[in-house]
Amino acid sequence: MNFDVVDTLVRTAMDAIRNSYTEYDGIAAGACVLSSDGTLYSGCTIDNPVEGMSYSAEIVAMLRAISEGKREFDSLAVIADIEGYYVPDEASLLFLKEFEVEEIILADLEGNVKIMAIDDIEPYKPRRRDY
Repeated sequence: MNFDVVDTLVRTAMDAIRNSYTEYDGIAAGACVLSSDGTLYSGCTIDNPVEGMSYSAEIVAMLRAISEGKREFDSLAVIADIEGYYVPDEASLLFLKEFEVEEIILADLEGNVKIMAIDDIEPYKPRRRDY
């Protein structure tokens, strides 16, 4: 993938972090998906205390694109305000596979980037939080 496209996806994902609503989990993340027609859609973490009603940045970005009629995607970038790379959880990876997103760009706040095939990513397994 072209470096300029990767840079744009990462920067757009980074910009989305500031809109995160993280009252319950505390991890602000941003994502940007590139549809096959070149349109970018960003998303951010949206937490909620109701079981099953919190949304990851990558799912929000995908839902925005899907709601606009997009069904084909080239790549998705994710980044979070944590040390190291933010890795999507298993449910998010399965959702991305449903829409054949095959390439994920993992970025960190230090400017490091890993471009990986979705099948090569070991999903993050979140620990249950006590409320």
